Amino acid sequence: MITVDTVGKIVEAKLAEDGVFVVELTVSADNSIRLVVDKKEGVDIDYCVTLTRMIEEALDRDVEDYDLEVSSAGIGCELKVLGQFEKNLGNEVEVTYANGSHKKGILTAADAEGFEVDIEEKIVVEGAKKKQTVTNHYRYAYNEVKLVKDVISFK
Repeated sequence: MITVDTVGKIVEAKLAEDGVFVVELTVSADNSIRLVVDKKEGVDIDYCVTLTRMIEEALDRDVEDYDLEVSSAGIGCELKVLGQFEKNLGNEVEVTYANGSHKKGILTAADAEGFEVDIEEKIVVEGAKKKQTVTNHYRYAYNEVKLVKDVISFK
């Protein structure tokens, strides 16, 4: 059976050399391999083709058949690993909470423990007749939120 470790070792050196990180690598029970990669400057289709060929050359379909999908993390994609958070610093993201509610804000920091977002919110200020917009700074551990994704804006 093909394993995640097997596929990871095939592409490990190439990814490290090119500053590319793995967003997702799965191998299902029926040998469906899915590899999603990214880097700060983005990954083009030619790079995905290169990785596909590396994997195909290393695995023998005559010994064990498999399906293979290699792709880059696209825009509007869920942020899953630290590299994606670092890539999106300064960009607008949507944070979805465990209860299903969500807020949009600017991703300001990310590290191994969590990430930080500045979110504009309208609140009632004492003595004011109207709600005023204030920017609140939030820090989240990765396991505190359901998902985070970058927001696509055509402004």
